[in-house]
Amino acid sequence: MSNFHLAYMPLVTYPDVLPEDAVAAGVQLAIALGYDLHVMTFSVRIPYLSPSVGSTLLNIPEMIRTTESNSRTQCKALQAMVSGLEHGQSSVEFSTREVVPGLTGTAAAEASRYFDLAILPWAVDKPVIQELAESVIFGAGKPCVLVPSLPIKPVRHMALAWDGSRVAARALADASHLMTSDMLITVLTVQGEKPLEHGNIAQDMAHALQHRGLNARPLSVKLAGRSIAECLQQEALSAGADLLVMGGFGHSRLKEFILGGATHGVLQALQMPVLLSH
Repeated sequence: MSNFHLAYMPLVTYPDVLPEDAVAAGVQLAIALGYDLHVMTFSVRIPYLSPSVGSTLLNIPEMIRTTESNSRTQCKALQAMVSGLEHGQSSVEFSTREVVPGLTGTAAAEASRYFDLAILPWAVDKPVIQELAESVIFGAGKPCVLVPSLPIKPVRHMALAWDGSRVAARALADASHLMTSDMLITVLTVQGEKPLEHGNIAQDMAHALQHRGLNARPLSVKLAGRSIAECLQQEALSAGADLLVMGGFGHSRLKEFILGGATHGVLQALQMPVLLSH
């Protein structure tokens, strides 16, 4: 491997498959972060149950064989597509794992624990992709980056969501190895969402990062009637950040951030990579 850090990107093939631009964005992010990449594709194995009345008319065994074959073909196609992309200084390796329906998320979360970071390409109109992301974020025990289906820029500006809490400190620790002296770090604090220690915690953290030789600046913004997740993403984009780092969400609030509601999911319009530390 050419780099010290290794990222993990799980790709499902059943009942749906990620668009190629989403997969390409995930690869671009690994390159932007200077990570090597392990791509794990998941093929489906459908258990055959005892025939029921009418099943002989549907030829269930043949349907199962066709579905499994299509899934394996998709795995090979995804690996070939990733192999054909520009990898820069990053190396890419592949593996395939066979799982039964409903267990892909669990298998991906368990596998991700052997890597430094999980990269999760995002597709808003594919529930299976959202379910995979949720399983990995809550089950990996590793930082995870949700990646939109957009061209990914080099990460030269990081926005760090900071509220002074233990979980925010964990997110900072998870992202610290991504920070470099030539990167701008905006410490982003939201006023009006929750009680804070005092009004200058963004400035305090910016000073702490500056003492480490990092180029950090504070930015305090108002919630202004927005959800906290919506506010953080909007303000990070407005500041010009290439990556948003955030923690501090319990299961229910983080799930809301990821999946949203039918009409109000923040990530329905994900426009930048978001590193989530849970």
